[in-house]
Amino acid sequence: MIPLPLARIAEITSGALSGMADPRAVVRGPVVIDSRLVEPGSLFVAIRGARVDGHDYAAQAIRAGAVAVLATRPVEGPGVIVPDAAAALAELASAQIRALPRVTVIGVTGSAGKTTTKDLLARLTARVGPTIAPVGSFNNELGHPLTVLRADADTRFMVLELAARSVGHIKDLTRIAPPQIGVVLNVGTAHLGVFGGKEAIAKAKGELVESLPRSGVAVLNADDPLVRAMATRTDARVTYFGRGESAAIRAEGVVVDVRGRASFTLSTPSGTAHVSLKLHGEHAVENALAAAAAAYELGLPVATIAAELSQATPASRWRMEVHDRADGVTVLNDAYNANPDSMRAAFEAFAVVGRGRRRFAVIAALRELGEDGPELNAELGRMAGGAGLAGLIVAGPEAGPVLEGARTAAQAVAHGAAEGVANGVPHPPGPQVPGPHVPGPQAPSPQVLGPQTPGPHAQGPQAPNPQVPGPQVPGMPGMPGPQGAGSYAAGAHPGGPAGWPVPDGGGPPPAWQAPGHGAPVGLPAQGGPVAGPVVGPHGVLTAYPAQAMRIVHVPDAEAAAAELAQWLRPGDAVLVKGPRAMGLERTAELVLGGAPQ
Repeated sequence: MIPLPLARIAEITSGALSGMADPRAVVRGPVVIDSRLVEPGSLFVAIRGARVDGHDYAAQAIRAGAVAVLATRPVEGPGVIVPDAAAALAELASAQIRALPRVTVIGVTGSAGKTTTKDLLARLTARVGPTIAPVGSFNNELGHPLTVLRADADTRFMVLELAARSVGHIKDLTRIAPPQIGVVLNVGTAHLGVFGGKEAIAKAKGELVESLPRSGVAVLNADDPLVRAMATRTDARVTYFGRGESAAIRAEGVVVDVRGRASFTLSTPSGTAHVSLKLHGEHAVENALAAAAAAYELGLPVATIAAELSQATPASRWRMEVHDRADGVTVLNDAYNANPDSMRAAFEAFAVVGRGRRRFAVIAALRELGEDGPELNAELGRMAGGAGLAGLIVAGPEAGPVLEGARTAAQAVAHGAAEGVANGVPHPPGPQVPGPHVPGPQAPSPQVLGPQTPGPHAQGPQAPNPQVPGPQVPGMPGMPGPQGAGSYAAGAHPGGPAGWPVPDGGGPPPAWQAPGHGAPVGLPAQGGPVAGPVVGPHGVLTAYPAQAMRIVHVPDAEAAAAELAQWLRPGDAVLVKGPRAMGLERTAELVLGGAPQ
């Protein structure tokens, strides 16, 4: 930050010095709200949260070298006392921006992809001049000013991520650091329950373009109608990115490799260049295009933009990280956060990364979806249940709709397979993995031979079940997973395992409940290949080998890892994704050997 004496900090924040604070003592930074990050010359801001009160750590901060504490009550040591510490922090950041007239502020918002786009754009602007960008997802009323206060006299670009939890939030953030360029990625379903609808989300995200000066630039996604419509809400110049012909900055000829990394031709008004992303997931193309469009407006040559995008690797944790264990198990860790749109993108990427392998997923119920939550979580379950997985683990509370949706979809897939055999259709290839509609070319979804399960122990091949004499359905009794988890194996329709034809009149076995979990998880787990003929609605059929998709509910991230450890075999693939509150990155860490990622 720009060095400031305590007297000037008190003036900016309308505060009063206390604790024998020396008004001439100079704060050189950093400004922090975590006492563990204090360095000599710091300013420690005491924030009172729901669980922790920063004032309790004031003395520790002073001992670590803080010049003073910005606080709402007197503390042990020098302090600047203000009515509201968060508001004072914002005022301090605003003053910092006013003292740096040569800085270009770029704001990035959207329902998904903000952090990745911010990281890519910061890499691009660093080619032009010293750049400040948030660490991880510092994008709210505290992280935003803390990022601004990292700037100094040498800073030329500030790439800021702006999140919204309500209408008016982004407007407040733009007052702290008024942007010259505003990038809007998309309008999705993140925090749908908080806003009440996508139109309200669009209203909130559009506050970024409304804040732009006439001399600024709005960088908008041409492929999202709600974003494209924001062009009418600004006097700034508008440029579009996307895959369609109307976008000035667009991707042409998108191809995705076996690791889910996209390559494409970056087309701009001044020429084209080839981009080969190291980021996983085809949805990274839109993030790269948004960063490219902003960088192009800053005057970077298209060849330079393409080269930097091609060299970029994930800069923020737990976002589409792909790790390989020594035994060939691949873990796709996208556990930082989740919403319905990012879940679809993750499953789409996982279908590519895990093609031709047994695939498992660990997910959790989505949150902040309001009255649409149960249906959107049921849709998540249906997506997972129809994705050709060998097994699905749902962790945490409020999992009922996800489990029910997964059961319904898995049964439908298996019933379709059984019906195909009943009508003399050759062994079907299995379901196509669902994914979101994305304009432009998409990577093909893999074909799978019906859902599979690793069985209770997933150790080596399973022994076949006995031949079935007449209209009987073979199976194994339901088995609870570790730590009281409930398990379920989907049937061809109620009463039969996945991929097995079932006799007329076959009813479902009783639902099984996990100890301590109120809602039934589903039907008992079953599995194993059919070894003989089974009588179905269209006569005697020759059954084909199939196994059930196992669906399990566990209480937390650690239990998910323990369950998954019993299932995995060398060469398998795992997707880990859920809302931030579930901490499913711990599942990925444990599966990868316990080392922090």
